[in-house]
Amino acid sequence: MTRLRVAPEAEEELAAAVDWYEARRVGLGAELVADVDRALEAILEAPVSHPLWQSDRPYRRLVLQRFPFVIFFQHEDEDVVIVAIAHARRRPGYWTRRATR
Repeated sequence: MTRLRVAPEAEEELAAAVDWYEARRVGLGAELVADVDRALEAILEAPVSHPLWQSDRPYRRLVLQRFPFVIFFQHEDEDVVIVAIAHARRRPGYWTRRATR
């Protein structure tokens, strides 16, 4: 069974995004969380079906449909490690120096 681990920095990114969206409209942050939850389920169901971020890097990605965020993750044996929940317009690859273990 595949286990999900989320890097603390990814949790912080999601929390900041939720706060930002909630400040814009009550309930919008909860909608973002629901989209992320669905995306995480899809990742856990078939991690290797998602494309590599770059061919020379071990990171895969899933782009959210409604919100401008990309979930970057690694598939390591029995674990899926969420490395970043990044805004799509933020500096690409800023999160690559994070340790995943």
